[in-house]
Amino acid sequence: STYRLCIMRRLPSVLARTFTSGTSASPGLPDMSEVRSKLRDIVGASTNWRDHVQAMQERKALHTLLAKRQEDLPPRRMKDSYLEVVLPLGSQPEIREKYLNVHNSVRFGRILEDLDSLGVLICYTHTKQEMQQRSPLSIVTALVDKINLCQKIIHPDCDIKFTGNVSWVGKTSMEVKMHMLQLHDGDYSPVLDATFVMVARDPENKRPAFVNPLIPESPEEEEIFKQGELNKLKRIEFSTASLLKMAPTAEERNIVHDLFLNTLDTRQEGEGTVSFRSRKLPPNSVWMEDAKLKGLQICHPEERNIFNRIFGGFLMRKAFELGWATACSYGGSRPFIVSVDDIMFQKPVEVGSLLLLSGQVCYTEKNYIQIRVHSEVYNANTREHHTTNIFHFTFISENEVPRVVPKTYGESMLFLDGKRHFTAVMKEI
Repeated sequence: STYRLCIMRRLPSVLARTFTSGTSASPGLPDMSEVRSKLRDIVGASTNWRDHVQAMQERKALHTLLAKRQEDLPPRRMKDSYLEVVLPLGSQPEIREKYLNVHNSVRFGRILEDLDSLGVLICYTHTKQEMQQRSPLSIVTALVDKINLCQKIIHPDCDIKFTGNVSWVGKTSMEVKMHMLQLHDGDYSPVLDATFVMVARDPENKRPAFVNPLIPESPEEEEIFKQGELNKLKRIEFSTASLLKMAPTAEERNIVHDLFLNTLDTRQEGEGTVSFRSRKLPPNSVWMEDAKLKGLQICHPEERNIFNRIFGGFLMRKAFELGWATACSYGGSRPFIVSVDDIMFQKPVEVGSLLLLSGQVCYTEKNYIQIRVHSEVYNANTREHHTTNIFHFTFISENEVPRVVPKTYGESMLFLDGKRHFTAVMKEI
C-alpha cells in the first residue's frame, strides 16, 4: 500500500493535560460535544440565532482586554496547550450514526469538522488568561496546511482519540499540530496527522490581535518549532510561484506542449493539413471540461460558528464530499482520501449566503486523482460572486483511472497546479 506509517512525533505523555469530564469512554477525557460547548463558553456565543446580535454586541466590551504588544503577554510552553479528546464511537454507539457512511466506515468530512473545532480550542487554551472567563480574541482557521492519512479505513465502532497542541507562534497566528488515533486490541494506532494555522483577531473579528509567544523547552520541541517556521516559508514560496502570478517553468511548458501535440488530429489527408483547431481525445483519456461536478448549499443558522459566520469545518465537509463524489464518478470506483493540503480561508461566509461549490479533476496519475474544489458565495441582492476557498484533495482509486486532458490554456494551468500539489503530497508520504 502507498500509505506510509504515520511517524507520530508525539510530545512526551507528561504533556497530557485534560479538563475534567465524567461522561467519556476514556475516564477524564472530554468528548467532541464538550469541546464545542467549551468554545461557546469562552466566547460567550449565543445558542439561539435570535440573540446573536446581542451576544456580538456584548463582545465589543472585551476590546479593553486586548494586549497592546505581544511582549505584554506571558510566554507559553507547548504542553500548556496540549489537549486530548475522545470520540467514543465504540463505547457510545448512539453517536455512531452521525459518523457513518454507506461503506460502513467513518465519514471523513465529520473528522474535518472535529479537527477544526479542536484546533480552535487548542489555540484558546494557549492564549487563556487566568483571571478572565471570556476571551477577547476571535480565533479563526486561516488555512489547513496539510492532513496526511496513513489508514485507508476509519472504523465506525472503535473509539478515536485526538491529541494536539500549538507547535509554532507568530505575532498574531498560531500553527496547531493534531494527531488522530484509533483504538484496536487495547492500543491506539495512528490514523492521521494534521497541521492547521489559526489567526487571532479582535472581539469583533475585524483586526489582527496579538497572541502569547511560545517557548520550546527541549531539542525535540525546538525541532517542531523550526518546522513551523519552515512551513510558513514554504507557503510563501508556493504562493509566490503561483501560476496566477508567474509563467510555468520550462519543464512544465514542455509537459503542456506534449499534451497539446497528443490531442492533434493527424488523420487528415495530405501533408501539412494538421490544424491547430482540430483536436481529438487520446485513448483512455477524459477531457478536463467533462470531469467536473457542481453543488449548491444554502447556509442556514444551524451551520454557524461561535462568531455567527459559517463554520469552517462545515465548509470543509461539504467541499470534501463534493470532491469525493467527483473522484468517485471520474474513477468509476470508490476513492479513498490520501491527503488534504493548502486550504486557504480567503473570506468568511455569512449565514444566509448561497454557497456554490465546483469540483474539478485537475490531475491524474495511475490510481491517483487530484481534485480541486472551488467555493464561492453568491449574493442574490448584488448579483456578485466572491471566492471564499480553494480546496485541494488527493484521492486513490481502487483501479487505474483514465488520464485527464486539458483543452484550453486555462485548463492547462489547472493541470499544472494540480500536478504541483500532487508532487508535494507524494514527497510528504
